[in-house]
This record gives sequence, C-alpha cells and structure tokens, in this order.
Amino acid sequence: MLPPIDDLLGSARVVSLPLVTRFRGVEVREALLIEGPGGWTEFSPVTEYDDREASAWLAAAIDFGWSATPAPFRETVRVNATLPAVAPGAVADVLARFPGCRTVKVKVAEPGQTLRDDTARVAAVRAHLGAEGRIRVDANGGWNVDEAEHAIHALAEFDIEYVEQPCSTVEELAELRSRVKYMGIPIAADESVRKAEDPLAVARAGAADILVIKAQPLGGIAAALRIVADAGLPVVVSSALDTSVGISMGLHLAAAIPTLEFDCGLGTAALLAADVTDEPLIPTDGRLEVRRVVPTEHLLNAHAATAERTAWWLERLRRCYAVLASAAG
Repeated sequence: MLPPIDDLLGSARVVSLPLVTRFRGVEVREALLIEGPGGWTEFSPVTEYDDREASAWLAAAIDFGWSATPAPFRETVRVNATLPAVAPGAVADVLARFPGCRTVKVKVAEPGQTLRDDTARVAAVRAHLGAEGRIRVDANGGWNVDEAEHAIHALAEFDIEYVEQPCSTVEELAELRSRVKYMGIPIAADESVRKAEDPLAVARAGAADILVIKAQPLGGIAAALRIVADAGLPVVVSSALDTSVGISMGLHLAAAIPTLEFDCGLGTAALLAADVTDEPLIPTDGRLEVRRVVPTEHLLNAHAATAERTAWWLERLRRCYAVLASAAG
C-alpha cells in the first residue's frame, strides 16, 4: 500500500551537496529526503533517468520509510574505499578519506582517458595499499569485449579482486567471462542487475561471478533481498553516491544478507564535501555502523537546493508516485 502523496510531500527536503572531487562527471549531488513513520529515507535517482526507472527509487524510499527493516545478521559492515578516475598523484589524498579500508574500488574506462591512465592509477593504489590490500576495478560498461580482455590482462599484475561491469550487455559479459575465466579474476555485474528489466538474467546466463546490489534502483530492501536469494551468487551491496540517509538504507540491506564475502561499496559519503547530518556514515577502521540517520536541521537549511531545483524534484516525485500508483492498480 502506498502512503498518501501528501505524506511524502509534507516532509520532503531537497538538498544539493558538493563533492570532494569530480565523480563520473558529477560535481554536485542532489537528493530528496522524506521523513516516514519508520524514519528518514531518500529518493535520489540521477537526473537523466526517466520516470519509469526513477519510480523504483521512490518505491525503495517508501519501503525504507514506511516498512520495518529486516532483522540484521551484523551490527557493522566492512566497506571499500571508492577512487574516482583521478591522477596517480591524487590517490593518497582521496584514500585518506576512507580510514581503515582494506579494499579500494578503482574507477576505470573514464571517457577521455586511456588504459595507460587506468594502469597508472591502479599501480598507484597498489603501491599505497601494499601487498595485503585488495583492489577491484569498475568500468561501468565502458569497454567492448576485446578492450575488456586486453585491460584485464594489463591490470592482472596488480592482483585484482574482481572486475565490475567491464562491458555493458549480458551477452558481452558472458563472452568475456568465458575468455578470462582461466585467469581466475571474477566478473561482477552492476548495471546489468540494477538497470535490467530482469535483474536475474545475468545470473541465469552465467555472465557474472558476483552481483553488485543497490537498494534504491532495485526498489528497496525487500525487493533486493529477493534478488539475492534467487540469484544464488555472492553479492556486494553498494550505493549510488547517496547522502548518509541513503547509505543507511544500503547498510540495512547489507546487514540482512546472511553471508557477505566481500567488502561493500557503502563508504561513498566520504566523497561528499558536505552531508545532511552531524554524524555522517564515514568509515571507521574500514567499517560502518548499521543505524538510522536523522538529518540535522541546520545542514538541511545550509545545503537546501534552489527553489527551482526543489520544484523540479517535487514534480518528479509526483510523477514517479503516479507510476507506482498506476502499477498498483
């Protein structure tokens, strides 16, 4: 059952938060926060998503704000550091924002950059972490199969934990996985899960070894847990550059999964230059506490979006609510 639209609009606050460094072309992150009976929740699909795709993010916000969270298996979640496509000289400064994180996810295949840039960045991370640290790379579907195979060979010397979404389609992932399986470097799927009409297609096709799960784009904690159970693959719970309120949703999802073999990608609040709470979800000793987040009024005011952007988000909320209402019959 959907709550009345007025219940969502009545507490809605839109914020605009600067990033520490440019991340996939983004320098400012906007989000709409809502207070439900279960606590504060977040609706923050990126601006280019259409209403149908964005409506899943609203379903997730309603699920987290109006439904009870599942019983947790853990009180803290170990998380990875996330490194944007920065120059090698900037690696140490970015990673300093993720104290105690033993794993780093490195963005690669950035438009306008080359494999040489990626290799230099990963080499700098390995030098920073030492032999014990874990490195995973994320191409966000930026390579074709041949490019991905070449890149994996080039990066293999740095002891890669896994390669996330090297290609854009399930068919490409399946072909690539068959080509590089002998190397022992797993393939993880992200966009092929969260942006797919059938998020289980990648598992059925044998196109990935690991699934990257995000609560918001999959429609919420309950929906994501069903996908995890049905897929039967190891999962990494990740975020979409959320505020600490959205990170809290991801943490409650991660806490409800019986077995987590990999560090989760939920430390991205460390990439924000500002947040909505005086107690942000920033890694401590490489971990985050599983807890609800209450925004701080002075920070909501200080980082409030402009009137124009607030109106844009509220109208988007109304349209996505209409999509959900229509689907519910």
